[in-house]
Amino acid sequence: MSLSKRISQVAIPAGVVGIIVMLVIPMPPMLIDLFLTINISVSMLILLISMSVARPLDFALFPTLLLVMTLFRLALNMSTTRGILLNGYAGEVVEGFGNFVIGGNLVVGLIIFLILVIVQFMVITNGAGRVAEVGARFTLDAMPGKQMAIDADLNAGLIDEATARKRREEVAAEADFHGAMDGASKFVKGDALAGLIITAINLVGGLGIGIVMQGLEPTEAIQTYSLLTIGDGLCSQIPALLISIASGIIVTRSTTDGDMGTDVLIQFSRQAGPLKIGGVAIILMGLVPGLPTIPFMVVGAAMFIGATQLPDPNEAKRLAEEKKAEAEAAEAAAQEHIDTNSPEAILSEVQVEELQLEIAYDLMDLVDTSRGGDLLDRIKALRRKIATDIGLVIPPVRTRDNMELAPSEYVIRVHGVEMGRGTAPAGHVLVIGDEGNPELEAGSATTSDLAVLPGQATTEPVFGLPARWVPVEYRQQAEVLGATVVDRYSVITTHLAEIVRANAGRLLSRSGTKLLADLVKEMAPTVASELDASQLNLGDVQRVLAELLDEGVPITDLVRIFETLSEVGQTTRDVEPLVESVRTALGPSISSSYSTNGMLPVIVLDPMTEQMLSESIRSGPHGSFLMLDPQVSERLALDVVAVYQEAESQGILPVLVCAPNARQAMRRLMVQANPNIPVLAYSELGSHLTIETVGVVTIGNRATV
Repeated sequence: MSLSKRISQVAIPAGVVGIIVMLVIPMPPMLIDLFLTINISVSMLILLISMSVARPLDFALFPTLLLVMTLFRLALNMSTTRGILLNGYAGEVVEGFGNFVIGGNLVVGLIIFLILVIVQFMVITNGAGRVAEVGARFTLDAMPGKQMAIDADLNAGLIDEATARKRREEVAAEADFHGAMDGASKFVKGDALAGLIITAINLVGGLGIGIVMQGLEPTEAIQTYSLLTIGDGLCSQIPALLISIASGIIVTRSTTDGDMGTDVLIQFSRQAGPLKIGGVAIILMGLVPGLPTIPFMVVGAAMFIGATQLPDPNEAKRLAEEKKAEAEAAEAAAQEHIDTNSPEAILSEVQVEELQLEIAYDLMDLVDTSRGGDLLDRIKALRRKIATDIGLVIPPVRTRDNMELAPSEYVIRVHGVEMGRGTAPAGHVLVIGDEGNPELEAGSATTSDLAVLPGQATTEPVFGLPARWVPVEYRQQAEVLGATVVDRYSVITTHLAEIVRANAGRLLSRSGTKLLADLVKEMAPTVASELDASQLNLGDVQRVLAELLDEGVPITDLVRIFETLSEVGQTTRDVEPLVESVRTALGPSISSSYSTNGMLPVIVLDPMTEQMLSESIRSGPHGSFLMLDPQVSERLALDVVAVYQEAESQGILPVLVCAPNARQAMRRLMVQANPNIPVLAYSELGSHLTIETVGVVTIGNRATV
């Protein structure tokens, strides 16, 4: 631990204890002068810091400092009051404020003191307290919506877990800060009221002591005690006013990229027109008879001349548009030199992209970095997220505009085939209610609640939930209602992620498989050499990995997958036994992915049905299948779906479990009835899980357990 840290750990608590001691023990005038100087200096420093921070959380210690400084001023009031009433002297600072600042005039001092109290108590303190109260309420109301937005970005792969944790901590810290400021603002109000009462008591007490106990003349008593009391009041009220102003600045500070001075300079520099008009108006006021001409002329001329030196925003915009037009013209000229009949140009036009995102022309702002668009960066983050989750390195997403799309529309294609379509209107956010979404917390907004918001009703593209595109200025109101608010970027990237996961097997190319094989060769060269020695080629490995991805099995554990393939590949190249062997090796992790808190809900087949399925399995060119009567197959699939839906209505998502030799055939049957029902083999159930049977299915009859 550093020396400075050890000193601060001792000095700060010792200082607070010293403040408490000041309330009881008399202080010599020299120390009182020192502490009054420290009080004024620290108050000025706090005011300067409050104007320098870019956001309130950068000065998160402010509510605690507010309490400590309030206690410090009250302790100084006690010390100065004790010195004035006992000795008629409380140090040079108090005497200086009483004689020099107010000119030794009691009436002037009282008026200045009362004005300071009115300004602090009725204007600054009341306003800052109200802003702190409203800010705390709105921050706490919006906190659930912000947390859900962070979760949505995390699920979409836009941020990683560390970033999500940091953003959650910032949201919690912001709520704590505004809550603390709501309470701390009461300290400022109480301090102003206490200063007024203490000064009144000192005035009466000083006159009483001077006249009754000291036998002084009233004029002499006023000169000795009342002026010191007013000086003491000013010594306290000026630092209190500085702290009150700092409190108002902190609670009214909006989060920007710069400090207050920089923001004022930047934002005023954008208003050259109003500054010119204001300068002319002030110059004209200087010509009014009876008003001093020179001050108005000087200030008005300074404003007008300063405004003429500011850059014209319209001119800057025009220059930017000219540069953009020049760049587009240069690109068009370069394209004219390309031989459109060359083989390269023809192939570039007819080549089918593996993964493509087409957007309408009015959505180009999403990819234009000069206009703040970061969709391409988010797609890059999504590629990393998917690679981490399922082990698939998806191909680059080609993003292009399509003039044939309707306004605000986008299309996602896989190998040239449209797989998804949606809208993302500019200036809007997608607001989702909780109807039909069991994952959202109770108390979230329903679709009827969202009807009060302006906008266009729609359907969330991934899960099919009712939603509404709402103007972005109503975002905070939607969050207060408890709705999930998603921006346009997140809508598109989440939709893209869902389509990629659903088509992961198709997106695993031969070159992608080669990349994974090279990775295994670096991590485990022995395993890679054994796989090369087997009869499997790169195409066989690709088909196995693609089949695993199609069934929702991550291929992140490449070493174990390749170990299994190298063993089984010695005897067969058939995809089905290779896949089942890999699934058995990965069984514990597969079954764990469907469990909750170590509990795996399952649907099983009764022994007679299992026996019948085993006897009806046949092999075909595309794998095994069930040679059953179509009506029997349909009845079996419908019974499984009925049990699954019954469990789903209770918040349970079970898996269907069957014999290993029948798993592939049963899965092909269930894909046609409900592709969302996972089909596992008994050999894939991890011994670390607790199995809970939610239903037993018999052909034509089911019994729910």
